[in-house]
Amino acid sequence: MKRFLLPVLVLGAMALTVGCTTKKEVTRQTTPVMNKIDELDEQTARTTHGIRDLDERAQKGIAGVEAKASAADEKAMAAGQQADQAQQLATTVNTGVQNLTERVVNFDNYHPVSETSVLFGFDKATLTKKDKAELDQLGTQIPNVKGYIVQIEGRTDSVGGKDYNYGLSKRRADAVTQYLASKYGVPAHKIYIIGLGKDAPVGENHSTSRGRKENRRVDVRLMTNNAGEANAGMQQPGAAASPQN
Repeated sequence: MKRFLLPVLVLGAMALTVGCTTKKEVTRQTTPVMNKIDELDEQTARTTHGIRDLDERAQKGIAGVEAKASAADEKAMAAGQQADQAQQLATTVNTGVQNLTERVVNFDNYHPVSETSVLFGFDKATLTKKDKAELDQLGTQIPNVKGYIVQIEGRTDSVGGKDYNYGLSKRRADAVTQYLASKYGVPAHKIYIIGLGKDAPVGENHSTSRGRKENRRVDVRLMTNNAGEANAGMQQPGAAASPQN
């Protein structure tokens, strides 16, 4: 019996030893593979994260480009609108210049319908109630006159420099222009303004104060190229002196 058990025990020990050796060998051989797999998993995770990050940045970049493109389109549209407005303004200005040129060229074809004058105080360019009343007599006739223009001539006395008096005569003419335009709707292209300064005196500048007073004035003429209206409506100019300041 003892002889029989001894070989069995030896064979069992040998089998156990071979099994342990095989497991260790398998573990030894598979460990690098598992490590490599883990490394690949980490690389895959990093790559996936990098792709997501790159995609987010790309989406942000695309959104930024689209926003800039939209802003550029809006600016281009606004610029186009401004260009259209500028073209319209240029056309309007050119039309006004052409109309003014035609009026100047054909000025001899216009004849006075009504005239009036307003006088100003020394170094003044503001209208008094009396001045406005004088202008109202002319202004009320404007709606009834066809093919009209309004000629406005500003003057000064001889006191002061030439350049200053040119500016003063222009300011006086502008005051009359603004009053007629605001109250009677006279458009700018219907008004012909001249600032004469002290170059075309109506009265004597140097000898009398009365003459200088008469030169501080604006003469207004309502004119038309319709001869029939000119003959029917012509009035003598009126001159009402503003209070001397």
